[in-house]
Amino acid sequence: MLFTWTYSSPEAFDDIILTSDGQALTGLYFAGSKDAKSHDLSHAEKTSRPFQESIVWLDAYFAGENPQFIPKFRLQDPTPFRQEVAEIMLRIPYGRVMTYQDIADRIARKRHITSMSAQAVGGAVGWNPICLIIPCHRVVGKDRKLTGYAGGLENKYQLLKLEGQDMRQFTWPKGGHK
Repeated sequence: MLFTWTYSSPEAFDDIILTSDGQALTGLYFAGSKDAKSHDLSHAEKTSRPFQESIVWLDAYFAGENPQFIPKFRLQDPTPFRQEVAEIMLRIPYGRVMTYQDIADRIARKRHITSMSAQAVGGAVGWNPICLIIPCHRVVGKDRKLTGYAGGLENKYQLLKLEGQDMRQFTWPKGGHK
């Protein structure tokens, strides 16, 4: 059975939906995101250890702190490539960013191949079902373009700003704002 919990985010952000199998966090995404539209939220809500740990983590994060732990989570059937990308994202330090190409280059070096597609990395980053905790918001396009965030570019902007990024270094995609 899948359980859900809605976390009331600070004013600058959409609320966050958490999902759990009762043992571990299985999803975390913004309520207004395209991810939210692809999930069936008719499951029962339950206060459980995965939710309690995640709420403590989110409270610290939104207070502007770097949480010093990672709640127990479970990725549902990731491909080896998606798992590899998730592990790299987990190592992006609070307040820092990487580009899709940086991740692709790291994987290529690890695999001893000449190149890896940044677009393939983008697909794996976009698949991430546990945003914030697996910090896909810290992955940006080349030339520091804010792009590719299922949680919405406004949320990505606010998250990076919360982490102390100088937002003047980033550009918006065509048709974006700010």
